[in-house]
This record gives sequence, structure tokens and C-alpha cells, in this order.
Amino acid sequence: MSNYLHRSRPTITWLIDLDNTLHNANHAVFPAMHANMNAYMATLLGSAEQPADDATVDAARVLYWKKYGATLLGLIEHHQVNPAEFLQQAHEFANLPDMLRFEAGLKQLLQRLPGRKVLFTNAPRHYARQVVRHLRLQSHFEQHIAIESMRVHGRLRPKPSRWLLKKILAKQKLAAQHCVLIEDTRDNLKTAKQLGMKTVWITQYLKLAANKRFAKPHFVDVKLRSIKQLPAQLSRLSLTK
Repeated sequence: MSNYLHRSRPTITWLIDLDNTLHNANHAVFPAMHANMNAYMATLLGSAEQPADDATVDAARVLYWKKYGATLLGLIEHHQVNPAEFLQQAHEFANLPDMLRFEAGLKQLLQRLPGRKVLFTNAPRHYARQVVRHLRLQSHFEQHIAIESMRVHGRLRPKPSRWLLKKILAKQKLAAQHCVLIEDTRDNLKTAKQLGMKTVWITQYLKLAANKRFAKPHFVDVKLRSIKQLPAQLSRLSLTK
């Protein structure tokens, strides 16, 4: 009888982004969201009687995004904005289901991925739940980590925060090498890779200049056009190591 002791494979945890990963947010959601954000910031930087002009709003948003990694963090730091109020208004849509565009077969995709699936999004919880419900994926995610949960030492730290990822790994007792981040945003993937996680980059919903291609960065393990291509590429992730 062989003295070889069989060891079960570690459980893989898939951290899966929402916007522009599971659905095409650029189609209608992001344009509407940006309009909502502009209206909010115009009043914030001006007044209800005389809102700030577009140039002022655009300059502030770009400045905060570059300095803090997210416009919301700049608004909190400089204008003491209530994040829940801002997120609610930015994600207020008249008819969200009509705005969504996504591929068929996402349920079957998630069923084919071994291990735990966690929705990991910088969007607010109420919006993420609506989208996942419309995509009929709610039963496939063990957990939702939305922006409201992304606090470290009391401060909001959304993706691509290194502190956030380290906190999630520690709190859930996860080994980084047994986690896979699936994302459209390169900065988020870069941080995950620096911590030892596997990375999958989804590109089909990204905007690209004519006659150009997305080059695969060194911190991306697998680059795919569609998330539905992932089951056929599992061997490239070396998930048993």
C-alpha cells in the first residue's frame, strides 16, 4: 500500500469585479453616473443658485482622481462630503435594467470556476445588488465586498489600496497565492500581484484608440477579451501551486 498521503487542494477564492468585467458599464451606466457626479460636484463647488461650470468640475475631478486614486476620496478630504450621500446620488438611475449590456452564459461561467466567488467592487452595495440580481448571479456569490466595506482604520480605502487587500486577506484568513483577482482596471491588478495574488485582466469593455491593442503588463497572469474565456485558461493560473 502506498504511503503517499493525499492532500486536498486549497480552496481558490475568486475576487470578481463588476463594472466593465461582468457587464458593459461604458454603454450607459458610466455616462449616466458621470453626469450625476458632475451635477453633484457643480452644486458642491458652486451653489444651487449658481452651480460651478464644467471646466471647474472637470479640473477638480481630475485633480482628486490623480492625487487620491478616487474622486470621492478627494471630496471627503477637501469638502467633508458624506460618502453615502454621494454614492447614492451618483448611482441613481431611472431604469437600470434597461441600461445593462452583458454576455449570455455568465451563470454557467461561475458554475465552472472551482472555489469561492466574491464580488469585489468599488461601487456601492445597493447598486451592485441590483446589477447582480438583473444578471441573475446572486446565488453564485458567497459574499459582496462593496465600497462601504472598504475601510481601513476607519478611513475609506477602495481599490487599488494595498492596505485594503491586506486587510481582506488577513480578515478572511486567505493565502494570497490562492486568490485570483478578475478585473478590467490595471492599477487594481498591479496591487494584487504585488501581494502575491493571481491576476486576470478583462479587456472587451475597455475603450481603445483605433488601430491599437492592449499590451499585457507583467503583473497580469492571464489577459482575456471576455471573462467567459476563463474556464479554458485555468491551467495558466497554476492554481494548485
